[in-house]
Amino acid sequence: MAGDLLALSQRVGAALMERGLTVCAAESCTGGLALSTLTDCAGSSAYVAGGVVSYSNEAKMRLLGVSEETLVAHGAVSEATAAEMASGALALFGADYALSVTGIAGPGGGSPEKPVGLTYIGMAGSKGLLRVARHVWDRDRIGNKAASVEAALEMLIEALAD
Repeated sequence: MAGDLLALSQRVGAALMERGLTVCAAESCTGGLALSTLTDCAGSSAYVAGGVVSYSNEAKMRLLGVSEETLVAHGAVSEATAAEMASGALALFGADYALSVTGIAGPGGGSPEKPVGLTYIGMAGSKGLLRVARHVWDRDRIGNKAASVEAALEMLIEALAD
């Protein structure tokens, strides 16, 4: 998995550099793994603007501008929260693209409505782009985190191909 993530990160980096674009991230359940993966590539300072690990609801609100109303109504693991996290990171860093990840990595913390492995990945772009994808991974904690990062990078690669 690690080699696959590195290869994907290299593809993302090359595409961003070719277009002169930047990316940032707001991560919760991945704990910074997406940005760590992006910065595993030499030269990533040319296209990685920065990121926030907003593990707590307080950090999501204070650093990214996620509304308390969204968190109360939908929870931290929701489409609405992922969208607000991505939009907040985009505003904070002024990048061309922002990725967000919020989910339940496991092994505990799940419920019938929100099972372990449930993850929302968001992406915001400077031209009004806003997407959120829902996934339910069935791996262990580390595998769920890696799958989320892979899905986030794939989402960005697809946007760059448009």
